[in-house]
Amino acid sequence: MKWTEQQIPRQDGRVAVVTGANTGLGFETARLLAERGASVVLAVRDAEKGKLAAARMNGDVSVRELDLTSLESVRAAADGLRAAHPRIDLLINNAGVMYTPKQTTRDGFEMQFGTNHLGHFALTGLLLDLLLPVPGSRVVTISSTGHRIRAAIHFDDLQWERSYGRAAAYGQSKLANLMFTYELQRRLAAHGTTVAVAAHPGVSNTELARNTPSVVRRPVTWLAPVITQPATAGALPTLRAATDPSVLGGQYYGPGGLGEVRGHPRLVTSSPESYDVTVQQRLWAVSEDLTGVRFPVGQAAVAA
Repeated sequence: MKWTEQQIPRQDGRVAVVTGANTGLGFETARLLAERGASVVLAVRDAEKGKLAAARMNGDVSVRELDLTSLESVRAAADGLRAAHPRIDLLINNAGVMYTPKQTTRDGFEMQFGTNHLGHFALTGLLLDLLLPVPGSRVVTISSTGHRIRAAIHFDDLQWERSYGRAAAYGQSKLANLMFTYELQRRLAAHGTTVAVAAHPGVSNTELARNTPSVVRRPVTWLAPVITQPATAGALPTLRAATDPSVLGGQYYGPGGLGEVRGHPRLVTSSPESYDVTVQQRLWAVSEDLTGVRFPVGQAAVAA
């Protein structure tokens, strides 16, 4: 059966935090969760834009300021969420940047790695104790088919200080999203309540591609009706990962069409590199050191 928004179960009584929810995929994800009865928090960099987005949604929707390029802002957002919500059922790490010119976050991290991975790593670690007691709670992190681009975590130059390629840096950040999900699931397994799941939207027509070099952007714009799908469709893999009762921890969902570009969401696989447990654990340790955030779940034993 093709999975559509009609399969999203009722979410009454559940609290969902969606990062980057004022536009694009995040907006559609938050909108549909709110329509199904969830209390949805739009965690966004620009609170005013968040309020405008919330006004276009039906249901219980609030706004929390969150700038993933600043660990200070991440900590403040986590403190605010903790004060407002004694529990969280869904944390959807959706926000991201793509193909940005070389620049750094406020903490000196390469912008794509710092925003897409380290910001969400820190936020998840700071909120996880609000999910752990909640049966059926989930952490859903959004990756991309771009994780296959020069697929590697460049530990010798994580911040791309020696040389910078915007596509390769994006690929590293999206590979990190998957490795984070898989390692987090291994650590969560013993607790039996919260699971970690990943998703990707295929090629969706959103603002995310605004930094794509013009030589690439123009042909994509011309071919958009054929090779992209609207944000409403691109959000469905995320929504399936977040709400489908059959989903298991450590799974990855994406469009089911040719090349995973578009289509109804289904279970997919990621690159061979993404499943390297040694690299996952090394990335985790480095991420803890860079962010100063320690998770309330320890490292799981790995079978030989």
